[in-house]
Amino acid sequence: MSLTPARTGPGYGALLLRGLLAGLLAGLLAGVFAYGFGEPKVDAAIAIEEAAAAQEPAAADHHGDEELVSRDGQRGGLFLATALYGVAMGGLLATAYTLLRRRLRTAHDSRAALGLAAAALLGLVLVPFVKYPPNPPAVGDPATIDQRTISYLSIVVIGLVAVWAGVLAFRAARAGAPEWVRAAAGLAGFLVVVVIGYALLPNIDEVPATFPPSLLWNFRISSLGTQVTLWTVLGLAFTALLSRLGARDAAAPQERSESVPV
Repeated sequence: MSLTPARTGPGYGALLLRGLLAGLLAGLLAGVFAYGFGEPKVDAAIAIEEAAAAQEPAAADHHGDEELVSRDGQRGGLFLATALYGVAMGGLLATAYTLLRRRLRTAHDSRAALGLAAAALLGLVLVPFVKYPPNPPAVGDPATIDQRTISYLSIVVIGLVAVWAGVLAFRAARAGAPEWVRAAAGLAGFLVVVVIGYALLPNIDEVPATFPPSLLWNFRISSLGTQVTLWTVLGLAFTALLSRLGARDAAAPQERSESVPV
């Protein structure tokens, strides 16, 4: 007789490696998007900031000061920043997948991975974006940076809690309920947490009245597009690498069983 070892899922190390690789790819592609669509808006915002600074009486005293990092250096650093951020988010996704896979009510690993990536995009990006959309250079009071940082981190936590509440509400619907009822319950649970969080956190609007609205919103849309690109590529790449890993692990026991003599 032949003995076939029981199939077990891939280890955390293998999942983490694939998450990091997927994150690196996602970060680089997000950097390409940010470079093509976001950097022109940053240059325009910097030009507005420099023009406003030149009109100040004290501007002449600092006119000869050089930038610590040139714009070319900042553009190159953009790819490094998005790559590192992508790697970090890839590690986070792989860790979440490892911890939550058995709790996800789906038999398909691909759906589980894509679902977690979509949940992260919703909780980490979209919910904070609506409350506190990003601002370009020349917008924001340096004296309020601590308050803005705390408020932003708070809405990130609230976004994740809202996603969790939506999942719980979806599962709490009575057994046998139509799918639209369960979806409505999940949406309601999500929105309740989001609305309460938006109401409790302070509104922050430090955009000068003279700042061009079109430039502001084009910058914000390009920033959102960068995040959407990162999480979309990360979810797809991690799912693809996970599928290859699963296929390899499934084939390994069969190869070993064929090599065991009867």
